[in-house]
Amino acid sequence: MSLIPGLDSKAHVLIAGASRGIGLALCTAMLAREDVAHVWAAARKASTSTELAGLAETYGDRLKRVDCDARDERALETLVSEVRAGSEHLHLVISALGILHQDGAKPEKGLAQVTLASLQASFTTNAFAPILLLKHLLPLLRKQPSTFAALSARVGSIGDNRLGGWYSYRASKAALNQLLHTASIELKRLNPASTVLAIHPGTTDTELSQPFQSKVPDGQLFEPAFSADRIIELVAAHGPADSGTFWAWDNKPIVW
Repeated sequence: MSLIPGLDSKAHVLIAGASRGIGLALCTAMLAREDVAHVWAAARKASTSTELAGLAETYGDRLKRVDCDARDERALETLVSEVRAGSEHLHLVISALGILHQDGAKPEKGLAQVTLASLQASFTTNAFAPILLLKHLLPLLRKQPSTFAALSARVGSIGDNRLGGWYSYRASKAALNQLLHTASIELKRLNPASTVLAIHPGTTDTELSQPFQSKVPDGQLFEPAFSADRIIELVAAHGPADSGTFWAWDNKPIVW
């Protein structure tokens, strides 16, 4: 099965949030594939990441490490320049950007805990950064088959919200879903072979989930490598006809 539907050549791939967790696992999985030509690994400290350095030793020039804070549009402009130096087109972009309890964000239990700072931090990384990434990479996604996928979360579903809480995180992921759905409509006009997906990777053993892992039922806490493989399978399974949709790790659709 090809990496994305309709692709009959080796792929050029970019992973944002590539230095740890699911993003790092995605880089590892992509580089292990013979049908992937190059992987651009974008992260705030990509050039100093020990883990990415290890991948570079193994895979050489197939891995391009780029320091980029996706919340900074100047940094995104530099990222585009770096990619253009090696490719005229990206076939697959996956945004693994997201925070829950970092950079001032908080998983609030009730309204009394909601603050402007937490809302701003959550929205900036979880919603604004991925759509700005797509905005700046758009010229590289306008030809040939292309897929832009961003990691969302089931708790961002309004229809599935039965427990409440986590105001900032839930709302920022809901905003991300709307932004991605809206972008899918525009991209379909610009490139009928394009696909935009929101993906819930499941609860994964990463820094984001660590404070809450004791409450995860047995068998439902995934290793990053497992989550990465499931994301790759989803990307391969869903093409332009599914653009603008929201999928869980088990290939089941999630209500908005």
